[in-house]
Amino acid sequence: MIKGKKIIVGITGGIAAYKAILLTRLLIKAGAEVQIIMTPAAKDFVTPLTLSTLSKRPVIIDLFNEQAWENHVALGRWADLMLIAPASCNTIAKMANGLCDNMLLATYLSATCAVWIAPAMDEDMWHHKSTQLNLEKISSFGNHIIPSEEGELASGLFGMGRMAEPETILQAIEHFFTPKILLGKKVLITAGPTYEPIDPVRFIGNRSSGKMGIALAKAAAAAGAEVTLVLGPSSIDISALPVNVVKVETAEEMFQAAMKEQKNFDIAILSAAVADYTPETVAEEKIKKSGDALSLHLKKTKDILGVLGKEKSNGQIVVGFALETHNAEAYAQEKLQRKNADMIVMNSLQDPNAGFGYNTNTVTIFTHQQKPQAFPNQSKDNVAKAILAEIQKITA
Repeated sequence: MIKGKKIIVGITGGIAAYKAILLTRLLIKAGAEVQIIMTPAAKDFVTPLTLSTLSKRPVIIDLFNEQAWENHVALGRWADLMLIAPASCNTIAKMANGLCDNMLLATYLSATCAVWIAPAMDEDMWHHKSTQLNLEKISSFGNHIIPSEEGELASGLFGMGRMAEPETILQAIEHFFTPKILLGKKVLITAGPTYEPIDPVRFIGNRSSGKMGIALAKAAAAAGAEVTLVLGPSSIDISALPVNVVKVETAEEMFQAAMKEQKNFDIAILSAAVADYTPETVAEEKIKKSGDALSLHLKKTKDILGVLGKEKSNGQIVVGFALETHNAEAYAQEKLQRKNADMIVMNSLQDPNAGFGYNTNTVTIFTHQQKPQAFPNQSKDNVAKAILAEIQKITA
C-alpha cells in the first residue's frame, strides 16, 4: 500500500541516524517516492551522499539555500506522509513549541499531510518529564508517535529510548496506508502447525512455519480488524503484531481456543496445518528403543473447520485452507461444499516456491459466488491482502 506514496524522511542528529539508511531502502523497495531532509547535525552521523544515492533525489539540508528557499511550503504540500526518524530530544522540543530554525522544522510546520515521529535518545533523556510532556504535546497536535524500544543505547546503557527498528516503522506506515476494509470486524485466524506428543520428547508434526497465517493476521489488523491469532509452535517473532495472540501446541488446544471465539468472530480464517490424527495415549516417560518396530495407535483430531462451518450463524464467514499433493482443485471444491465453508484457499505442494516454509505462495480461491480465482506466485504478505480482498466481496 506504500507504492506510489510520497514520503518525506526527516533525519536529525543522533547515532540512530544510521538506521535511516535501511529505512530509506525499505521504503524505496516498497515503491515509495522518498525525499530526505536532514538537520545540519545529522550530517555528522550519516552522509547525504549515501542517502541521495538510495533515494535517487538530492538531500535537502539548508534552509537558506537559493534552490531550497521557500521549498518547505511546496514539500509540505507534496508529501502524503512525513516521517522524522530519528527524532532527537532537541527536535521534539522544537516541534512542541513551534520553533523553526532549520529546513526540517520549516517543512514540518508547513506539512498538510500526516506526520509520524520515531524518537531516539538516551534513557535519562527519554524519561525526563520535559521530554514526556513534549511528546504528549506533539501527539495532541495530531502527530503519530512510533514508540521507542528498550535496548542497548549509544551510552552503553540498556534501557528505553532506542529508535524503533526500520522494519517496525515500515509496518506502521503500511498499516496507516492500508484501506480499512475490515474496520469493526472481529477476525479469528489459526496458523502454524500442531505438535501431537508421543512421549515427553517426541511428537507428530508437520513442516508448517505459520508464515501464511501470520501474514493474514498482519494484513487483517492493518485493514482495521480486531484480530485473534491462535498460533501453533512457530519460530517467527510476532512481538510487533498488533493482535491478540493465543499460543497453543496440540490440535485439541487449537480446537478449544477456536471454540472460545466461536460466537465472537465475524470472519474465521483457518490457515493452520492441524494434525488430522493424534496418539491415543501419550507415554509418561521417553519410549526406549527396543525391537525392530514401534506401533502407534492414532485417533482423529477434532475438525475445527467442520465445526465452525456447520455451526456458523448468519453473517459469519468461515474460510478454510487446502494443501494438496494431487487433484488439488477437485479436493478444494469438494471441501468447500462438505465443510459448509464460504471460501477455500487452495495451494499445492506441486507449485514451486509455495507451501511450507516459503516466503511466497501460489493460491487459488474457491467460493460459492464465482469461478475459482487463481493468483500467481507472490509474497505471502501480498497473498494475504488478496485473500482479504476476496473475503470483502463476500461480506459486501
